[in-house]
Parts: sequence; C-alpha cells; structure tokens
Amino acid sequence: MLDRLPPALTETLAMLCAQYDRLRLGWESLAPGMQDALFTVGLLLPALLLGLALTAGFRPASLVGAMLWRFRLTNLMFVALIAISVGIGVGLIAQERGLRAGTARAADKFDLVLAAPGSEMTMLLAAVYLQPADVPLLSGEVYAQVAADPRVAVAAPIAFGDSVHGAPVVGTTPRFVDHLGGALAEGRVFADETEAVVGAHVPLAVGDAFEPAHGHGPAADEHAHEGADFHVVGRMAPTGSPWDRAVLVPVEAVWHVHGLASGHGAGWDGAVGEPFDAASFPGTPAIIVRADEMWANYALRSDFTRADVMAFFPGAVLAQLHALLGDVRQVMSLLAIVTQVLVAAGVLTGLVILTRLYAQRLALLRALGAPVRFVLAVVWSYAAVLISVGAVAGLGVGYGATLILSRVLTARTDILVTAALGWREVHLVAAFVTVAVVLALLPGLAASPRSVVRALRG
Repeated sequence: MLDRLPPALTETLAMLCAQYDRLRLGWESLAPGMQDALFTVGLLLPALLLGLALTAGFRPASLVGAMLWRFRLTNLMFVALIAISVGIGVGLIAQERGLRAGTARAADKFDLVLAAPGSEMTMLLAAVYLQPADVPLLSGEVYAQVAADPRVAVAAPIAFGDSVHGAPVVGTTPRFVDHLGGALAEGRVFADETEAVVGAHVPLAVGDAFEPAHGHGPAADEHAHEGADFHVVGRMAPTGSPWDRAVLVPVEAVWHVHGLASGHGAGWDGAVGEPFDAASFPGTPAIIVRADEMWANYALRSDFTRADVMAFFPGAVLAQLHALLGDVRQVMSLLAIVTQVLVAAGVLTGLVILTRLYAQRLALLRALGAPVRFVLAVVWSYAAVLISVGAVAGLGVGYGATLILSRVLTARTDILVTAALGWREVHLVAAFVTVAVVLALLPGLAASPRSVVRALRG
C-alpha cells in the first residue's frame, strides 16, 4: 500500500516514524520517577498555558489577594470541600493498592498448597489467611507421597478448628514454624505435645498456660478439650499475616485432643514433627509444600492434581482475586473522579454566585478602562488559587486518610497493610486540577459585565 503513495509522502512518513522511535527510546531510557514527574507536568501543562495566556501583561495578584481576604471564611469552606473530596478519592485508591500488596506479602511463605478437591479460594482463605472453614481431609497416603518426593524441601500438615481467646489454634510441625517465621523473637519452638508457639500479636506471654476451645467465635465450646493444657514456649517475630494472631501447636496434639491417632507408628518416642506414619495418619485439611526449585513446584502441582487431591499456587488464586479487585479499583477511580468533578462543579457554581457580589467592582474596573481579559484573568486566577490550594491540601488529607484506613484494615484483617500515596494519586490530582481550572473560565465569563452601565447601577 505504501508503494502507491507519492515518494514525498512516503519519505515524510518514514521521517515521522523514525522521530517517533527516537522519542519512544528516549522516554524508555528515563528513570520511572522521571517519567512520572514529566507525566505530571504534562497533565498540568494545559492549566499552566491557560493561566499564562490569560494573565500575560497583567498583574492581577493584588486584586486576587484582596478577594481571597475579603471572603476568607467562604474561601476556606470552598478549599475544605475540595480538599476532602480529593483526599477521600486518593486515599481509597492508595488503600486498594496497599491491601493488594499486603495480601500478596502474607502469602509469600505458601508456595504450593495441597488439599482435597474443592474450592481453591476456600482453601486459600483457610490455609493462608486462617479463615474458619469445614473442609475434607487428605489421607496419610497422599502425605506420605509428597513427603517422600525428593523435590520437596518442606511438607507440613496443618490442622485447625480450635481457638483460644479468639485466636486460631493451628497444628503443624516445628519445621513449618521455622519456615513461616524464621528465627523466633522469643523462646524456642515447641518440642512436645504440651508446648505452643504464639504469633507476634497473640496476648499470651512465654510461660502462660491455656486450654483451647473447640470452634471459633461465640459458638466455640470452651470446655470441649478439658485437660488439654498447653504452655507457651516461644513467640514468632511479626510476619504481617493473620498468622501473627495464631497459636501454633504440634499437629499431634490437635489430633489427640480430637480423639484421633498420633500420626506416628508403634514405638513413637513422643518427638513431634516428621516423619509420620501413613497408616497412623488421621488426615489433614491441607499440606503446605515448598520445593527448592521453582520448576519443581510446577512439577509437583501437576503430579498432585488428580482425583483424590488438588494442588494450587496461592499466588495464582490471589492473582484472580486481585484481577477482581482491579475491576473494583477502576470503579473506585471512576467514582473518585466523578465525586471530584461534582464537588468542583458545586464549587464553581458557588464561585459564580460569589462573583456576583463583585459585579459592581468589576464593572468599575471596566469603566476605568480595564480590558475584558483583565477582568477574566482576575476571576479565573481567584478560582484557580482556590482549586489549587484545595487540591494540594487534598493530598495531605489523603495521606492522613491512608494512614487511618491502613490501621483499620490491619486491625480488621490481621494483614499488615502499609499503603502510601504514589504517583498514581499525584496524576489523579493533577488531572483534576487541570479540568477544574479550565472549567473555572465559566465564573470568569459569567462575572464579565456585558453592560458596564447596568452593572454599575446594580
């Protein structure tokens, strides 16, 4: 098709393509922070050019300052409205990003999960985020197969269903405690069926004793496991996950308090943890698996995805959940923009009404020879200052809202959420400022008197 074009046009298109490639390569060579900064400047550029065009040759600053001071309380209210609108919008968007990072960080230690066939999402919530769930058990044969696989570095059964003071009690192995939390912040890992290790935020101290309740929440049976006493021998360092509020005990102890076998054969010496005997293995809701090599995890998932067991990557299931959150984020972003536009429209409407109060003064300026563009520049600058100050204050409100929401979400979910404002929020605010200051031409046009004499007469 290009062969049919005139040679001059073909040469021009080739030059444009070459120029585009140079610009693209130059842009890609910039650091991400520089790209974001330049993008912010690009978003603000229309507003800056509009301001330069309106105020060129004029000095409206003194009149704008007088207008701001004359109705300072009203102006403060306008600024507060804009700041709250912008702050809530950017705070919610930043929070969604922080929650996404926090949930991903909480699942870092769970490379591969084996469970009975069913819902991967249910098992993800139960095994990784310790949400109560009634799930079928895996057999001892399945555990023996995965534990004997030479590609497996960690194969830890976990058993749950009990609680103490609202904290879930999870049965597992000493090796999994080491894998989950690394070096303990205090004490040591449990060594027999009466010992326990608590998460970083569990209100139990080393040396405390407790008796677990069967179940969770108000329906928990406090006396179902009478005589099953544990004492705390260690505390994990914070992990930023729901396991910080969990109590870890030997999985053998969980089986015993529920009247099941110990998981070990005849002649067991009482040492908790691996190896387990397949014939004496009572069953487990899930097995947390970790391989030393990435490829081995994929091979294990393939080998253990069959009729009697399913294997899944928590990260992959979480990605599906994040994809859903991504749609929610787009809706939240749209709602934030719509809210800010509505607030800006309300503020501009208020400014139109407010500038009516200046009608006679503006008409006097026109009668003294001031050009229409000067009157427009004064009113526009007045509105632009309110919008800009409100938007900048909105970033501060958004920062505070982000801190508060992060603490609330961390307390409610036990997932460490550390959200912070980023370039995405800055871009959103810059786009809002540009759109709003362009719309601020409307109060200026409304305030420009068509008839100076009529305006002077009021």
